[in-house]
Amino acid sequence: MAITAKEVNKLRQMTGAGMMDCKKALVEADGDFDKAIEILRKKGQKLSEKRADRETTEGAVFVRTSEDGTKAILVAFTCETDFVAKNDDFQALGNEIADAALANDAADLDAVKALSLGELTVQDKVTELLGKIGEKLEVTQFEQLTGDQVASYIHSNGKLGVLVALANTNGADVADAGKDVGMQIAAMNPVALDKDGVDSATVEKEIEIGKDQARQEGKPEAILEKIAQGKLQKFFKENTLLSQSFVKEPKQSVAEYLNSVEKGLTVSAFKRVSIG
Repeated sequence: MAITAKEVNKLRQMTGAGMMDCKKALVEADGDFDKAIEILRKKGQKLSEKRADRETTEGAVFVRTSEDGTKAILVAFTCETDFVAKNDDFQALGNEIADAALANDAADLDAVKALSLGELTVQDKVTELLGKIGEKLEVTQFEQLTGDQVASYIHSNGKLGVLVALANTNGADVADAGKDVGMQIAAMNPVALDKDGVDSATVEKEIEIGKDQARQEGKPEAILEKIAQGKLQKFFKENTLLSQSFVKEPKQSVAEYLNSVEKGLTVSAFKRVSIG
């Protein structure tokens, strides 16, 4: 059947797909708009499968915080190119996914992908947008934290985000301190909150590295363990958050900085997500 330009434009307005794609879908569906939309969605799914081996090293992180400030979530939405990451439709869907994840108290990444956004799930909406944009899109990470107060920080490139759960706030508004610590985590990428949070494999590796370094320096075997333990303590100081020098005031550790803001204030957990 003959498809008019008005009908093609109507489908384009409904779906955001390209004019030629809309025309082909309407022709295939004999003018049935519901069938045409389904055809376009299937095209997106096929395209998704075709590009399954492509890497999504660009994208953006989206953060949402509960009204009372005690919970925050972070969603990483990725794509193949920086151009698409800045696309209005990509940004709009990322924000929509983050809103839904917080509102529905999503438990994990699979739960986020299964959330409903209108008549479609998040995963279906991603596939639908993939069909329009023409490159691989993925929701790749989901993190959440709760605390007395949870702060967040998104780096200026939009590709690196941090959540910081604060404890012992004593009812004070410590959002600025939380953001400062978020910037610290973004810049210094600590391996753990404190030395107790460093996994045993990392500890063993650092001890072996310390011994090898001392051995190469000609130190006696009898004191290698002691030297390695000293190097391990230095590793903890430089690579665990609360022991690190605070980037804004290097004479203080992060723990000391937080205590100066509010006595007893500390970080109970953090999440750092970087795309690419």
